[in-house]
Amino acid sequence: MPPLTSKRRNSRREFLYGLGATLGSVALTALLPADRAQAASVGPLTPKKGHLPSKAKNCIFLMMEGGPSHIDTFDPKPKLAELHLQEFTRTGEMKSAMESGKRYYVESPFKFRKAGKSGADIAENWHHLAHCVDDICFYRGCQVDSVNHPTAMYQMNTGNRFGGGPAMGSWVTYGLGSPNQNLPGFIVLPEVSYPQGGAANWGNGFLPAYYQGTPLRPKGSPILDLEPMPGVTRAHQRENLDLLASLNKAHASEHPQHDDLAARMEAYELAFRMQMQVPGILDMNQEDARTLDLYGIDREPTDGFGRRCLLARRLVEAGVRFVQVYAGTWDSHDYIERAHGNLVRSVDQPIAALLTDLKRRGLLESTLVIWCGEFGRSPDNGIRGGTAFGRDHNPHAMTIWMAGGGVNAGHTIGATDETGAEAVECVHHVRDLHVTLLHLLGLDDNKLTYFHGGRFKQLSQFGGEVISELIA
Repeated sequence: MPPLTSKRRNSRREFLYGLGATLGSVALTALLPADRAQAASVGPLTPKKGHLPSKAKNCIFLMMEGGPSHIDTFDPKPKLAELHLQEFTRTGEMKSAMESGKRYYVESPFKFRKAGKSGADIAENWHHLAHCVDDICFYRGCQVDSVNHPTAMYQMNTGNRFGGGPAMGSWVTYGLGSPNQNLPGFIVLPEVSYPQGGAANWGNGFLPAYYQGTPLRPKGSPILDLEPMPGVTRAHQRENLDLLASLNKAHASEHPQHDDLAARMEAYELAFRMQMQVPGILDMNQEDARTLDLYGIDREPTDGFGRRCLLARRLVEAGVRFVQVYAGTWDSHDYIERAHGNLVRSVDQPIAALLTDLKRRGLLESTLVIWCGEFGRSPDNGIRGGTAFGRDHNPHAMTIWMAGGGVNAGHTIGATDETGAEAVECVHHVRDLHVTLLHLLGLDDNKLTYFHGGRFKQLSQFGGEVISELIA
């Protein structure tokens, strides 16, 4: 071996190894515990600054599962009265969607009127919502890809029609966190039966488990095991959680790649904090009689959905970032006058109450309210000589409306053709709607990404554009 000399250069490996004995490494070693401590003090749902300035800080998403008919709610088609019971000529996807039997154009069983100063089109059976149309932006240009309920639900809720992706609420809480650390950032208020596609409609997908939606049961205890067992005090719970946390942290330090353990530890702590706050939020007796009456609570058919809408307002008021409320099913292949009529009677007053209540409390400006289904309905599907008139699924035309949160209120954007079969003006794929909703909440879809499966992923799947016409 040649003798060491002052002229000999150390190898790169020796140089890097030697850094371990320098003053810089000592300083770095001292800083790392401080960084870890700071990271530990910042929870996954700690509020974050968005990418863009925005008026909307929270979102209430009213999901009309089953596909409400735009033709029979907010997009009148007088041409159908002229074509009523004439044979429908099937082409393209309409033909492949339903090949059995002859089909006929069907006029709407509901009459329409112009409402508000904006002159918005609305079916006459929306008695209460008609008084709120000047706070609403109606959009008729959205299209989706699927005619099947589960895949269309997945696409509307997650951007991915094959399921497995993070829900909108998950993306929003991932990007913005949540103001209230004692409640989940994303809460779902389903009906007794889950929608088609099940809980995957509000799953976290590949995002960490912190961001999944938390469903509250509509009957019985909203969250099972929310209350401690008899004889167990909060002090006992705290001691047990501290012991469990110490054991879990020791295990997690040996397996830092296992994110599920950290999420479970955070879920335990959140559940402990929720015991103090959730019962108060769920207590409708804290509301005065006037408010309960406004939402149609304690009378049918508005009690169930009225309670969910009022709870959505209370949750947003308490600092929950994203609340999704379900109502359905609007899948009216026959007897649409009866089916849609009953559904409108159950949701009309509660939805109008929600908008009115948010506005009078000064919350509508900072709360984005969205109403939609997973697709629209076709102008046909009638039965000649019968009374069981209904409509088929239609991915090419639908009405979505938004209120609050900086939307272009008092306007109707986009249009469908004369029979309502297809959007023809201001036409955008649902991915552009998702990009727009994120924009209204101060998030840039191209920046709101998560590395998974070898690439950065986003709600829009591969990018989209903001629908500027929907923004004030």
